[in-house]
Amino acid sequence: MRNLRMTALAAAALAAIAAAPATTAAASSPAAASKPLYSRTDTTATGQAAGSGQVSLQTSGTQGVVSPNPQVYLVFWGSQWSSDPAGVANDMQAMFQGLYGASDTWGLILSQYCENAPKGTTTCPAGATFINHPTSSPLAGVWFDNAAAAPRKATKAQLAGEAANAAAHFGNTTQAPNLNAQYVVLSPSGTHPDGFGPHGSFCAWHDETASSYGTLAYTNLPYVPDLGVDACTTLTDGRMLSGIESTETHEYAETVTDFWPTAGWYNSGGGEIADECVDMDAYETLSTGTFDVQGLWSNAANACVTAG
Repeated sequence: MRNLRMTALAAAALAAIAAAPATTAAASSPAAASKPLYSRTDTTATGQAAGSGQVSLQTSGTQGVVSPNPQVYLVFWGSQWSSDPAGVANDMQAMFQGLYGASDTWGLILSQYCENAPKGTTTCPAGATFINHPTSSPLAGVWFDNAAAAPRKATKAQLAGEAANAAAHFGNTTQAPNLNAQYVVLSPSGTHPDGFGPHGSFCAWHDETASSYGTLAYTNLPYVPDLGVDACTTLTDGRMLSGIESTETHEYAETVTDFWPTAGWYNSGGGEIADECVDMDAYETLSTGTFDVQGLWSNAANACVTAG
């Protein structure tokens, strides 16, 4: 399932941006409502609405598919990244540079989940392959793919193609390294990947794609600050970057625990680990700064939490 998040008024906020030049400042958009919601699902997936009930996550494949040792590759797609009005590029790099170790208590939530467990399990057995909490930065690579402009309205196929281009760029040309790699394709300000904007009603999504290098996990991460202050987060702090931080922590956690949707962990309503908890955000202070992290479902706590 693609996992999609947006604020209630973000479509209205993007109506003006859609016709504006790519360099339009995000701060010029009307402020959107702060509460995120799910308003779009991928009809080619389960057909069930995400976040339709807070119940325990369970393995969906015969063994479950997770990312035991997460590696994040940030792909800043297009020459338009010469303009980054909200400072997204530096912020995303800083967040992942610090998302490890003792200061990252949010990431500890993920370490209760595993693969090589019986289908339908909600508690991992001792012999399972658990997700490891990173002891160093999970940021494995950064690529500014600026040889040409990114499409103004990239299709899903084009986004998947850019993920494959990134795998080749980073030398991950067999399935083995791509069992932990997730490619976060960030589109520049003023673009509308997969319909992001007035008619899309989402903040981001993650998926998988077949490629010459094996099956790849990737994320479509649009320029969320284009939606305005406090979009895609429950926090109302006035920071332009809180929404994209919340959104990307949502997608990162879901990719780690449901690496190839939906062969990993999800609930009986079709929701993943972050779908359950879209009404919860918190600040986490890392060595590289303070960031907005979205709450995650913990089977151990039987609740949405922001620390493990």
